[in-house]
Amino acid sequence: MTQRSHRGTVVIGITGPIGCGKSTVARWLAGRGAVVVDADEVARTVTMPGGAAHDAVLARFGDRVRSAGGDLDRAGLARIVFADPKALAELEAIVHPAVRPVILRAIEAAEADRAPAVVVEAIKLVEGGLAQVCDEVWLVTCDERVQRDRLLARGAEPIDADRRIATQSGIVERLRPAATRILDTTGTEVDTRSRIAALWDQAVGRSA
Repeated sequence: MTQRSHRGTVVIGITGPIGCGKSTVARWLAGRGAVVVDADEVARTVTMPGGAAHDAVLARFGDRVRSAGGDLDRAGLARIVFADPKALAELEAIVHPAVRPVILRAIEAAEADRAPAVVVEAIKLVEGGLAQVCDEVWLVTCDERVQRDRLLARGAEPIDADRRIATQSGIVERLRPAATRILDTTGTEVDTRSRIAALWDQAVGRSA
């Protein structure tokens, strides 16, 4: 991993499998003063009507992902790409280049505001090249049973939860070499919060 050399705002990338608590970890870090940039939210923005990737996604996937109003049917698109790795890769090839400059501008803004840290939450942090602009990469993991239970608690159907987990098979092993720190969230909330506090102190400093 290529680390940045600045001594101001610490840039922490958070990645890992779906359902393991990346957003929760990011939210707790926000409570400690970090600016959080959610790559999924940025992706939604760039694929909205008028967004940098909207027309290209519709051009690639056609009427299958076009809503009655002519815009992007996100649910329909998700069903396609989570069942077809090739389609997922083609979607990412369209969306990632549009997402990256938005995130870089957000990092620059956080640095200008002298925030103690900026957190970039992205499931494809490494694959999308964003790990290279981070000082730290935190890999958030959990037991697969807990992961599935969390997806079901969000309202996912069992078959959909299983498909999403299967799509990401081996992701922890692939991401481990890029990780600065690994955070397993299988345990209790109190235990996880305690370990996050310790990691924050190590990465950012107690005076932040």
